[in-house]
Formats: sequence, C-alpha cells, structure tokens
Amino acid sequence: MIGIIGKKIGMTSLYDGKGHKKACTIIQGGPCVVTQLRTKSIDGYQAVQLSYDDKKEKNTSKSLMGHFAKASTTPKRKQVEFRCDDEAVWQQVALGQVVRIEDVFVEGQFIDVVGTSKGKGFQGVVKRHGFSGVGSRSHGQHNRERAPGSVGAASFPSRVFKGMRMAGRTGGNRVKVTNLQVVKVLPEKNLIVLHGAVPGANNGYVILEK
Repeated sequence: MIGIIGKKIGMTSLYDGKGHKKACTIIQGGPCVVTQLRTKSIDGYQAVQLSYDDKKEKNTSKSLMGHFAKASTTPKRKQVEFRCDDEAVWQQVALGQVVRIEDVFVEGQFIDVVGTSKGKGFQGVVKRHGFSGVGSRSHGQHNRERAPGSVGAASFPSRVFKGMRMAGRTGGNRVKVTNLQVVKVLPEKNLIVLHGAVPGANNGYVILEK
C-alpha cells in the first residue's frame, strides 16, 4: 500500500541517540479498510479507496450503507483514494482488507503528509501575507502601521490587477508537507511519530503518503 489515513493527536519532543531534541508529531494511523477498488477497465484509472474512523449507522445514508456492506465493514467517516499503478502492490490488495500502520511505513523512511490548515478567518495583509506595514508613526499618521498601502494606479489601468495581495480569509486550505522522517512506529497503539510539524488542528484527518 502507498498510503494510509490518520488523525493528528498532538506534538511532543524526543531525543535521538546523539542527545539532540526533536520536535515530533504523533499521528494515529488507521486501521483502514479497503472499501473500493478502481480499475482501468471500468473507471479509467487504477486506485484503492481506504476508509477510516467508525461512524454511527443512523448518521449514514442507505447508499453508503450498501457501499460499506460490499466490503463487509461498518460505516466510516473518511474515504480517500490512493492511485496504485504498481502491479505488484495491486495484486496484494483485496476488497475488505484491513490496512495497518506497520503494513505501510517503517522507521527511518521519509513520507509526505496532507492535511487541512487551521482556519484563521478574515485577516489583514500583515498576518495573511507577511507585510511589514509602514514602520513607525510620523507626521501625524496614527493608523497606517498595518495598512496594505497602494493597490493600483489611477487613470491607467483604472482597476486592480487580479492576484493582488490583499486582506481576506486565511487558512482552511489543503496543505502538503513533504519529507517528514518517521521516528517511531507503535503498532500496538496504531501510532506513528514524525519529525516535524503537520498541518491542521488536533483530531483533524491527515493523509500519509510514501
């Protein structure tokens, strides 16, 4: 398998063999269930759908109940497709198969993590884009420290160009962090410890990829 779905637990710090302190993120990875297999003959591409985190039947539609029944599993909250073009891996996957964290990752390897960043709401240009403002107050100005400044010319082009960095909603975006090293894998607790920060809040879903 090329990936797994997990949930961010929080952060901690660990010491390596040289006495260096590392900031680490703890993620509960799986166990996930294979709930659908996409084939080139039917769907035009080859992928494996994994489902994670149990959900109450009363909160699940009948169509999804039938979808999970085909895989002989209980309803799940999160479904993610992983492209699988490697025939060797594809031959080892079966509908209803349970995928655990130790089946995918080993200690020492580098992986990618996809998550949804924390939403910050409507923010100004200083927080959103890192503007420095105009500096100190002088000559009577008292409210320009965090202002965006000029956004365009006057008679030409008589408009603001698209893509101008301005105030707006910040965060809540899909973010991918690459090359995080696996520090520890704890199969008995379905936990994986990564060196570095992972986007999103605690208890948020993340996707771990090779």
